[in-house]
Amino acid sequence: MKNIKFIILFLSVFLTEKNFAQVWVPDNGDGTYTNPIIHADYSDPDVVRAGDDFYMTASSFNCIPGLPILHSKDLVNWKIIGHALIKQTPVETFDKVQHGNGVWAPSINFHNNEFYIYYPDPDFGIYMIKAQKAEGPWSEPVLVKAGTGLIDPSPLWDTDGKVYLVHAFAGSRAKIKSLLVVCSMNAEGTATKNDEVMVIDGHDGEGTIEGPKFYKRNNYYYIFAPAGGVATGWQTVLRSKNVFGPYEKKKVLEQGKTNINGPHQGAWVQTQTGEDWFIHFQDKGAYGRIVHLQPMKWENDWPVMGQDFDKNGIGEPVATFRKPNVGKQYPVETPAESDEFNTPKLGLQWQWQANAQNNWGFPTSLGYLNLYCLPTIKDSKKIFEAPNLLLQKFPAEEFTVTTRLTFNTRLNGESTGLIIMGLDYSYLNLKNDNGKLYLNQKTGTFDKKVEETESTPVLISNNTIYLKVKIKKGGICTFYYSSDDKKYQPIGNDFVSKEGKWIGAKVGLFALSEKVTNDSGSVAVDWFRVTK
Repeated sequence: MKNIKFIILFLSVFLTEKNFAQVWVPDNGDGTYTNPIIHADYSDPDVVRAGDDFYMTASSFNCIPGLPILHSKDLVNWKIIGHALIKQTPVETFDKVQHGNGVWAPSINFHNNEFYIYYPDPDFGIYMIKAQKAEGPWSEPVLVKAGTGLIDPSPLWDTDGKVYLVHAFAGSRAKIKSLLVVCSMNAEGTATKNDEVMVIDGHDGEGTIEGPKFYKRNNYYYIFAPAGGVATGWQTVLRSKNVFGPYEKKKVLEQGKTNINGPHQGAWVQTQTGEDWFIHFQDKGAYGRIVHLQPMKWENDWPVMGQDFDKNGIGEPVATFRKPNVGKQYPVETPAESDEFNTPKLGLQWQWQANAQNNWGFPTSLGYLNLYCLPTIKDSKKIFEAPNLLLQKFPAEEFTVTTRLTFNTRLNGESTGLIIMGLDYSYLNLKNDNGKLYLNQKTGTFDKKVEETESTPVLISNNTIYLKVKIKKGGICTFYYSSDDKKYQPIGNDFVSKEGKWIGAKVGLFALSEKVTNDSGSVAVDWFRVTK
């Protein structure tokens, strides 16, 4: 009996250490997959193949490190391998929380044995970074095209050596929107020329058109672009024999009778065996913009995505399909979720709300993560504005997060805990109140005029505590606490999670203080586990 218990414990720890997901696995193990291939907020995904490897990046907005890099061998099983932006520029801007600003929809390309990412910051312009290896290191950002409201860039290296860029506009900054322009770049792809040509006005038949991706095939130039709105639209494809147009257009993918709304912005990718696939996102509210994979083929030099279930000439998203043929079978792999903090390196799933400062906390070689209680909230006095929230994406529709904390508080007013973060947020707040520890639930919203509400505080006798949140369908969150990881007590009220500013809800940790001193208390986070 003891041997059986040991084996079960060993397997549990092994799986947690290896970060195999327990909550969402798209690979069915029988040669098929089920969408979404990633049930997490990797919005505006773009994918490129380099040899036998596939790499994905996604928008990251104000979450740092930014521009996540994911790797796959078969387009179904994905792993986080790094980030292209360790700090976001301009540094003085993104040292502060900038909800909804920062890195919008990027593109990733592989050209002349180098990886390129073009990404927009709608308040500054279009940047380019590059690397010899997708996992980095990546170069410092180069401002390719300055201006406000420039978004969704995608480059094209033509067969004659010329280089082009297509991009869209954010109406909130540019005061124009729903149109795409093409311009030339220098040979290095580091600067645009002043030769912009509008190739489509989406007000005519497309509603909103944005998120373009630039390709060339059979002497046609193609621009893949979602239209009709993030949660309500479809995929439009433009084609022309001339890079500056005129372009003809065709709707190639729509929701139809499926439950996959959007289907929105994504990427065409071809396997080494010659198969074509399309990766796109679906807006799922609090869960963010989750990633789907569609089969794709070409008919009369037009792409056909998904399956044409109703025979109207427009594809619809598939729920389950055979896996891509990449010549081999590869093991199940999923983006990291749980973190045991047993190595002196933070898991790649974690992001802060702003550029990280070196006094926020440290991984250790002692088997825990140490976070410091700092007075980082300046104006609103709400945790919504704290830059030092350590957060990760919701990984599935239903899951449970449990964490073990030891609160080494030094000063009155210091606090730590577990948080669900979005435009509305709720968290378990363990606070030093005149030398005694109290735990309660606090709930608030981004609106500075609306005060946070809180449950009746519970006196906690030990500075080591287990905090838990269960997320059910609909993003309904229920909080619990325990002194022994065996018997859990519910606390506060159910909370319905909400998306953040252009991102999904997130879950994570915090350590805060109410006043500035020359020393700080801390919290030792033993582990953070994501389970069913």
